[in-house]
Amino acid sequence: MKRIEKVSSSRQLKLFIDFVHDLYKEDPNYVPELFIAQRDLLTPGKHPFHEHSTLQLFLAYEGDKIIGRIAAILNNNYNAFNGVQEGFFGFFDCINDQATADLLLNEATSWVKQKGATKILGPVNPSTNETCGMLIEGFDSPPVVMMTYNAAYYPALVEQAGFAKNVDLIAYKLTTADYTDQRLQNITEALKKRLSSRNITFRPVDLKNFKEEVAKLREIYNSAWDKNLGFVPMTEKEFAYMAKDLKLILDKDFCMVAEHEGKIVGFSLAIPDINQIQRTVKRGRLLPTGIFKLLFGRKKINNLRVLALGIVEGYRKTGIDMYFYRSIIENGIRKNFISAEASWILEHNVPMNKAMISINGKPYKKYRIYEKTT
Repeated sequence: MKRIEKVSSSRQLKLFIDFVHDLYKEDPNYVPELFIAQRDLLTPGKHPFHEHSTLQLFLAYEGDKIIGRIAAILNNNYNAFNGVQEGFFGFFDCINDQATADLLLNEATSWVKQKGATKILGPVNPSTNETCGMLIEGFDSPPVVMMTYNAAYYPALVEQAGFAKNVDLIAYKLTTADYTDQRLQNITEALKKRLSSRNITFRPVDLKNFKEEVAKLREIYNSAWDKNLGFVPMTEKEFAYMAKDLKLILDKDFCMVAEHEGKIVGFSLAIPDINQIQRTVKRGRLLPTGIFKLLFGRKKINNLRVLALGIVEGYRKTGIDMYFYRSIIENGIRKNFISAEASWILEHNVPMNKAMISINGKPYKKYRIYEKTT
């Protein structure tokens, strides 16, 4: 008989995190999340998300065997910012069984409804500032760093449970082999010159004054994305938490800011695809050998992820985004990267999707956010 249990102990939290390792043990494209990072993200007092919002984790059992998991989430900052009363589900994983999926999704829906939510969306883990979206196309390759992955049977389970599409998120593939001629450099230099004539200049992130730089970039992040569907501004602590983690793998050649007369008006961030190494870290444990794989495997990474590219209103459609993309490509070629993923981009973000197509970006993965009234 199937049943649901609330996660209420550190032992159950460990089971919650480890369930997916067993579920995907035969899947060559699965990449385990680092256990310590997942534990901290889901533990009140460890991650700043819990200072303003709440979540409840659930495990599904059949007898003594775990067959699924889910998180029910109430993001108070999201609701206040968007003027809504909605809940989310995240960290959804289960066996290929509709009854199990129904049990989990119904439990999450019931939980957010009891908190006053009129709609539930997901998956988000636990917000759009972290990993989100259910993979619906592109199951033939592993996820890149900070992107989700799931089995191909998941979308049908969620849809059969009464959820419908809210929005799709697109990931583009860029291959450096497409940009080896001199025209790339010529176009980039001409673009830089044109922007310079408008007093728009570019520089790498100042890692020596990282704390001060992070405070400035948070302002740009929160203003550049404020009209994106599902967006919620990051608190000062949340942004600093994310920046601290990213600094460990940051390369200043792939983190650039645009300034207009000394004021930051946009930034781009691409990071090495650490998942190429992390997929070899058994069950996401850094000890005893996982940490050495991450430390010494970085030189083998040949893929990037363009994680963020934002420009404040008033400076869009000036060519800043094209300069960012082209700089990432040029630096990638110089550093022997062979590819990059630009993700994710909302399906109805016409300017960004056009920009990706114009530089030979190929849409190769698609993710979906689902919704259901409670």
